[in-house]
Amino acid sequence: MLIDIKTRLENIDVNFRTVTAEQAFNELENNGGTLIDVREAAEVNEQPVRSALHIPRGVLEMKALEQFKDASTPLYIHCASGVRAKLAAEQLTKLGYENISVITCSVPTINEVSDK
Repeated sequence: MLIDIKTRLENIDVNFRTVTAEQAFNELENNGGTLIDVREAAEVNEQPVRSALHIPRGVLEMKALEQFKDASTPLYIHCASGVRAKLAAEQLTKLGYENISVITCSVPTINEVSDK
């Protein structure tokens, strides 16, 4: 049986926290975490987030294991709408990462906060 994305998101079976862009940047200044942009390359080229590490959702699990050896590293996940970020957070949690935050799409935007 096929399920729509709304149902898929409602059935995510792991816990992760959500934060605003402003909260994420305030925390990133102090905790040594990493902001990960899981959008596709074309989206990043159109509207880059200067302080983010770009790892597309399609290769995130493989790249994360290469890039982040410490499961407690704070990871902040960003995408255009929040859908891919939530799916990415689910997968990273299942890989064993313990400190995942999904950035909500609320104002201010990532670039507005990073320009401060």
